[in-house]
Amino acid sequence: MTVDRERLAALAAKPHFYQGRYRNLERVEQHGLGDFLRWQLAPGRRFPPGKRYPLLRPDAHLLTNPPAAPQLVWLGHASFLFQYRGLSVLTDPVLSDRASPFRLVGPRRFTPPALTVAEMPPIDLVLISHNHYDHLDEATVRQLHRRFADNLCFCIPMGLRRWFEKRGIRNLVELDWWQSTPLAAENEVFCLPAQHFSGRTATDTNTSLWCSWLLEIDGFQFYFGGDTGYGQVFCDIGELFAPIDLALLPIGAYDPRWFMAPVHVAPEEAVRIHQDIGARQSVAMHWGTFVLTDEPMDEPPRRLRLALERQGLSESEFRVMQHGEVWSPHLRL
Repeated sequence: MTVDRERLAALAAKPHFYQGRYRNLERVEQHGLGDFLRWQLAPGRRFPPGKRYPLLRPDAHLLTNPPAAPQLVWLGHASFLFQYRGLSVLTDPVLSDRASPFRLVGPRRFTPPALTVAEMPPIDLVLISHNHYDHLDEATVRQLHRRFADNLCFCIPMGLRRWFEKRGIRNLVELDWWQSTPLAAENEVFCLPAQHFSGRTATDTNTSLWCSWLLEIDGFQFYFGGDTGYGQVFCDIGELFAPIDLALLPIGAYDPRWFMAPVHVAPEEAVRIHQDIGARQSVAMHWGTFVLTDEPMDEPPRRLRLALERQGLSESEFRVMQHGEVWSPHLRL
């Protein structure tokens, strides 16, 4: 893969850190506590009912002896196991019963994770997009570190190093937007922007960065979109990296739009990202596991199918996986 390094450096020079806090590259509408309460306390408002989906159990032999082609397993929400050329990668692993700092309060999981840490093959790399509880789960991180110790490397956006080091984890790659680091011969990981925010408490909003990731393995480009609203940044990513062989893109947690649009794409916008970044194949994520917002749990895939049809794209180009499904995308290098 040939990347315009001068263009990368120019993009990296754009300021996005001010007075101790990170900010998006584009000006986006900010919603504070008052807007949150307006949403939560709207007359007649209720979260939609939860739904448990069928759960497939991955074949352990397939995971410990993956094929030569890339292989993907959806664990639920934004958590995937990706394997290719001897590398096993997790994205935002969240295996707990709740996406919350509390055991009994907060969004609960309706479909169990497809794998426990004990059932996983040896993991080499974890990509963390940001520190929200449905993307960075302390219990899962601790379990992974106990099992794999320093053989496992965590790729994290700027500002999260201290959180990991306080938990005894030091095999870290901490990057800013548009930065990259080599992982091994012919392998490189790029930290790329997303349009979102960060925070785990009332006082640490945007003190750490949020991002998407691109992993280049022997010419194959794997993109993890993290959590994001729609913005010009995806055209920039496409300009630099298209075609991207496989992209994991969010399609859920988008209603009400007046509140969620700056930070969570709807399925129609996910299709735009698929096109902007030049993805050969995309897989839907960030739906069907937790109830986080107001749309019904089964609505995102239905809206995705309609959006693809309107754009003249087939469902095979932007796939909806089942929980626990093991799938190999077509390899076109």
